[in-house]
Amino acid sequence: MRSNTMTEADTCRVHVTPRLVEAGWATEPSFMGEQRSFTNGRIVVAGGVVRRGPQKRADYLLFYRRDFPLAVVEAKETSLPAENAVQQAREYAEILGLKFAYATNGLRIIEIDYTTGTEREVDRYATPDELFARLSAAAQWPQSAAAHLLEPFNLAAGKVPRYYQQIAIDRVIEAILLGQPRVLATLATGTGKTCVAFQVCWKLWSSRWNRTGEHRRPKILFLADRNILVDDPMAKMFAPFGDARHKVASSDLSQGRDMYFGIYQALTTASEDVFRQYRPDFFDLIVIDECHRGSARDNSAWRTVLDHFEPAVKFGMTATPLREETRDSYAYFGNPVTTYSLRQGIEDGFLAPYRVHRVITTVDAAGWRPGKDELDRYGREVPDDEYQTRDFERVVALRARTRAMARHLSDFLKGTDRFAKTIVFCVDQEHAAEMRQELLNLNRDLVQRYPDYVCRVTADEGAIGLTHLANFQDVDKPTPVILTTSQLLTTGVDAEMVKNVVLARVVGSRSEFKQIIGRGTRLKVDYGKEYFNIIDFTGTATRHFADPDFDGEPARIEEVLLDEEGHQVQVIAQIEPAADDVPGDADAVWAPREEQMGPGAGHLLGEPPAEPRKFYIDGGEVEVIGHLVYDLDTDGKKLQVVKYTDYSGRAVRTLYPTREALQSAWANPDTRREVLRELTERGISFEELANSSEQPDADPFDLLCHLAWNAPLRTRRERAEQARRRVQDLFAQHGDTAREILSLMLDRYIERGIFQFQALSELMKVQPFDRYGSPAEIAVRHFGGVNGMKDAVAQLQTALYP
Repeated sequence: MRSNTMTEADTCRVHVTPRLVEAGWATEPSFMGEQRSFTNGRIVVAGGVVRRGPQKRADYLLFYRRDFPLAVVEAKETSLPAENAVQQAREYAEILGLKFAYATNGLRIIEIDYTTGTEREVDRYATPDELFARLSAAAQWPQSAAAHLLEPFNLAAGKVPRYYQQIAIDRVIEAILLGQPRVLATLATGTGKTCVAFQVCWKLWSSRWNRTGEHRRPKILFLADRNILVDDPMAKMFAPFGDARHKVASSDLSQGRDMYFGIYQALTTASEDVFRQYRPDFFDLIVIDECHRGSARDNSAWRTVLDHFEPAVKFGMTATPLREETRDSYAYFGNPVTTYSLRQGIEDGFLAPYRVHRVITTVDAAGWRPGKDELDRYGREVPDDEYQTRDFERVVALRARTRAMARHLSDFLKGTDRFAKTIVFCVDQEHAAEMRQELLNLNRDLVQRYPDYVCRVTADEGAIGLTHLANFQDVDKPTPVILTTSQLLTTGVDAEMVKNVVLARVVGSRSEFKQIIGRGTRLKVDYGKEYFNIIDFTGTATRHFADPDFDGEPARIEEVLLDEEGHQVQVIAQIEPAADDVPGDADAVWAPREEQMGPGAGHLLGEPPAEPRKFYIDGGEVEVIGHLVYDLDTDGKKLQVVKYTDYSGRAVRTLYPTREALQSAWANPDTRREVLRELTERGISFEELANSSEQPDADPFDLLCHLAWNAPLRTRRERAEQARRRVQDLFAQHGDTAREILSLMLDRYIERGIFQFQALSELMKVQPFDRYGSPAEIAVRHFGGVNGMKDAVAQLQTALYP
């Protein structure tokens, strides 16, 4: 085989693999992984069709041990310069957090060494021991570090850490081994912080790391502010620790275990500081989940817990990057050793993309003012003032507004999926109760069959609420479908099937907003969960997506106008309105107990609260007057703020500056495939385009030209009739049966469009073509062979687009 005819696969097989084997990368315990994908490919939703983007795949990953990669190798075919692989090798090394990379064409090898900042041609690949020694020297690891870093992951649960989780695990452990007393990892909600925490603890525990260097297992405390945040990991992810696990409680202060779990409230009860029963140097490592909520603040009541265990290494985890509301956490822990954002998770295909619906009611748009001497539900005079969104359910409770929200949400579910798992975040517990009641009455047909179709899950429900939550999380149980809550479900709830996150309250805290959005980011593709909706009734929460460094912005907007009954009457385009800054929530960022809502919580009917907390208005009319829909664009980076048809026309002009350029590419069946691929990558679906423009009979090419350059529209029938006149010479070249088949193809084009020709063999298997024989028989008997039939069909398509 001549070298200049080698493909990339040939180059790897003939040249690259043997050289890597020679360097020792196939000798255990080291090994090389070929064609290793490390992302899943971004999910793109276009025209209701969900597809995956391309995965990132390395030609080779070189592992020093099973769970410790050292380098990436990118190869090009021998006819290309080795330098052509350098950019991709660098990109993949930087994504994977590796310090070494190789670029090769099989004949030449270029080594990229991030520890020295050099890039040079070498005559061989470094051996596993050589690379590990160079990495150790550059990182200045202590002698004992290797045993802890190279300790294998626990894969008993079948979950292999993703590339960014492996980076986080390695960097946290490295920081601990280098003597860093406080370590912070920032990973977006839904990206597996608990998995990172477990593997960090497991590796250190299994390799017998501890602060003092003694030959013993470490004592580790997993700390959080809610029972659900410790009970779930303890029972599931941390199960391999077996009897070494223990949950700290005042009634059980065992000191003979290794892996402890606790919540601040149990460690600092009103009667005693339980944590003081453990000496200050008892724990070697404390893992603080959701560390932005409280414990790291100087004025926090629970800061005393961390101060008491001063000798222990503190490992904090958060989903929230540096902001004013998290500044205390960053001041305490320092900069994160690793960051993985919501945007990255969506782009890699590990998190679900989202569609944002901004729904606006009349009172949210224009405010609400009481009538003269208007009394509330309990006969109290409502102060004359102009009440805005931030006041609703805090100062004044408008039952009609809650009813309008519930009606719109019910109609939304009826138009999409009435069994799509939905969480509605309300202002407080009584607002959650009112919302539940309205939703229940609006969906009584389903409630008759499923009594728990709508449930409230707040602190007041206790064990009953937790049962509803467990059933809601179970992917195999259809109900509950809708949960109403206020604070309890903002974090720590792993419900993979949540398809709708509904905001019925202002969320001023960006960190809390991201925690709430995290309820929907989990993917569950095998159960049909590939993206989710954020339905924002407050008109303010979506402003938080202005954070470009952490989140992928939502995109595609349409405004849905509704009549007085809440039914859709028109869909038009609208540019996103400017969002004014909204003050922070009245709720604290850290809200462990919903009972703190103040006097009057839980009153729906009956006697007014002893100290009026808000005014209750049962009358009046409130309507939904606007519904804006934002989708992430296909790049995941900006808003589409125009009609779908306008966006499509603009995308076509970007790809093809003139109508003639598009026609030239479209007329040839081979180049048309590339046109379709490029349009699909930009989220353009011809089915949705035909529906949006109300042109179901238009040829796709004519529709694109009409939208891009205002060209006249022609129907498929018009094009087919013109093509029949143009292909008389073609018809004359074949017999009667072949002409009949070609004429039937034009008839099928009128019915189904041009895309059927993309799979000719499949087309020949269906009616009416199957009566002429198999595809092979049709080709041989009537067109002189397969190539003859392909040529005839190609000429037919060219006639459609002269």
